[in-house]
Amino acid sequence: MTALIKRKSIEAVASRRPARAGRDADAPVRKPRYAPVTFSEQGGVRYLHFGTEWVQGAMRLRKPDWIELEYAQQMMAWLLFLEPEGAADFHIAQLGLGAASLTKFCHRTFADARVTAVELNPSVVVAARSMFGLPPDDERLSVLEMDAFDFVASPANAGTLDVLQIDLYDATARGPVLDTLGFYRACRKLLKAPGVMTINLFGDHSSFPRNIERICEAFDDRVLVFPEVHDGNVIALAFNGPPLAVGWDAMDARARAIQKSTGLPSSGWPEGLRRANARQDDALRI
Repeated sequence: MTALIKRKSIEAVASRRPARAGRDADAPVRKPRYAPVTFSEQGGVRYLHFGTEWVQGAMRLRKPDWIELEYAQQMMAWLLFLEPEGAADFHIAQLGLGAASLTKFCHRTFADARVTAVELNPSVVVAARSMFGLPPDDERLSVLEMDAFDFVASPANAGTLDVLQIDLYDATARGPVLDTLGFYRACRKLLKAPGVMTINLFGDHSSFPRNIERICEAFDDRVLVFPEVHDGNVIALAFNGPPLAVGWDAMDARARAIQKSTGLPSSGWPEGLRRANARQDDALRI
């Protein structure tokens, strides 16, 4: 992994918060302020920045629809549990657009799925379209320029998502900008049953135990984590719907099938989940 990659974060350096979960509807709303959107290239990879060295997203120029970063690849681990192809009205939402790698991959790979991306900073949307190959909206793709909290809090979105992918950070990467219990409970309400949320956390940051505790409370402890990857990123999965019990042989077979059909390096995902989560020796139970 290139030494350039230090933190993955999506949102701008300041937005209209704090304490959005308890936000008074009559309270004044500050106009959002954003760090500049900048770019660099190294080793055939284009990187998105917010005016600093911290990486907000990446695209390999010769494989523009590929998911370049390992943590972002693991955000797709919901595929171990859900099958988008052929499903009726399968809906994937991404909070935090970044370089649009997850949004592009889902839109290209799953021809039967609807894909929605939510991004607060209009300059990030422009960058994704002009510098990272995000296609125009169509009947399956919708990019919404809005606050992620407003999206999850909208009653109109309740129970509409099969998958919710969350990667919401400011440019200083001091932890997710939305991390209250109320936020995570609202995220769960968006999911169908079954439905899966994946989220990027920082295992080496003080925000990690707080976020894990709140996600576990919101999802009744139905949470799995991957082992920490480069620079401390930890992907967590949270589940809505009926309990799951799957043998590891079946999980391995599913992971190999995902790798064959999508190219994602998923064959190692079951072992990673097995090692990183307690009481999962005989089968995955969640």
